[in-house]
Order: sequence, then structure tokens, then C-alpha cells
Amino acid sequence: MPSHSEEDRLKSPLAKARGLGSGHHGAEHWLHQKITALANIPLVLWLVWSIVKLKAASYAQFTAWLAYPLNAILMILLIISVLYHARLGSQVIAEDYLSGWFRMSKLIGIRLFFFAIGVACIFSVLKIAFTAGM
Repeated sequence: MPSHSEEDRLKSPLAKARGLGSGHHGAEHWLHQKITALANIPLVLWLVWSIVKLKAASYAQFTAWLAYPLNAILMILLIISVLYHARLGSQVIAEDYLSGWFRMSKLIGIRLFFFAIGVACIFSVLKIAFTAGM
């Protein structure tokens, strides 16, 4: 049986756990993932309904549809929600299965990747929305 010092015996469970890992962002992370999952339900249903409705649309018809303010706003909300949800899920996987410097570089890469994809997608929607029919 390992001997414990007097100091270790007198430490509270919280004091023993300090420094063993992060314990302050888990609930917030979990809540954000659940909120984005709920937000994705109506947004993805709207997207599927729109795709079915536009299946025979020409490029001009599609760009006119996306230029309509409500559709452009819903598309941007979908992009933000889906990519944020995907980033949160990817972050959990990296935190659970990677360690060391590779873990940190992967977490930074995940954030940069999803941010860049989000900016490119939103830029594309705004470009179509503001220039369609010109």
C-alpha cells in the first residue's frame, strides 16, 4: 500500500483534483452543441425543402432565389450554425483522442479551418445576394 504524506491526507478532493485538467468549459461547450443541434433542425429542413423546390431551377433562378433577403439570411444562419456545430464536435474528438503538441496544433487547425470555410461561404452568399440580377 503506498504511503501518503500528512499533507496529501489533509487535502480536500477539490485540492487533489486541481491541476489535473480543465473543468470549467464543459457545460458551456455541451450547451452550445445542443443549441446548434436544435437550430440545425429547422434550418436543414428549410434547406432540403428549398433544394427539392429548386431541383429544376436554372442558375439565374437559383441566384434570384438566394438574393431574396429571407433566403440569404437563413442560408447564412445555416452556415454559421452547421459549421460551429461541426467545430465543436471536431474539438471534442481532438481533445479526447489526441495529446501533446499534436493536440494543440490540431485544435488550432480546426478553429482556423472552420473559420475560413465559414468566411468563404458567407462571402459567397453575400456576393450572390448583392449582385444577383445585375
